[in-house]
Amino acid sequence: MSTSVDKDACREAYNQVRDDNTDINWAAFKYDGHLIVPAGQGTDYEEFKQMCTDDVRLFGFIRITTGDAMSKRAKFTLITWIGDNVSGLKRAKISTDKAKVKEIVQNFAKEFTFTDHKELDEDNIRDELKKAGGANYDAQTE
Repeated sequence: MSTSVDKDACREAYNQVRDDNTDINWAAFKYDGHLIVPAGQGTDYEEFKQMCTDDVRLFGFIRITTGDAMSKRAKFTLITWIGDNVSGLKRAKISTDKAKVKEIVQNFAKEFTFTDHKELDEDNIRDELKKAGGANYDAQTE
């Protein structure tokens, strides 16, 4: 059976992260059998990291504030998490399932696929988003 996405529920979670009028800065999407559904959302990135356990695969849409002394801006990233104990067949399905998630999660600056908890470090993600963001006026003070 192929995987499907609860588009309405996932779109609502996605839009809350994108909304500048909310404090929500992450939303996770998990597998519920053959259906991808919202797994939670929140304001603390550490809460998202705690969901990334060795026995799950999930997708995260994250808002991170980046910028420099001249400007601050929200950047978005799509994280695909694949735990160490996820079976080979489920790992293989991730790429086709991700395409379905991207029908909802369309606007992001950078995409990551992580399998190691160290890769989830928020500062590393912020640095990568900063590089993808273009002009960096902080370089003038270094």
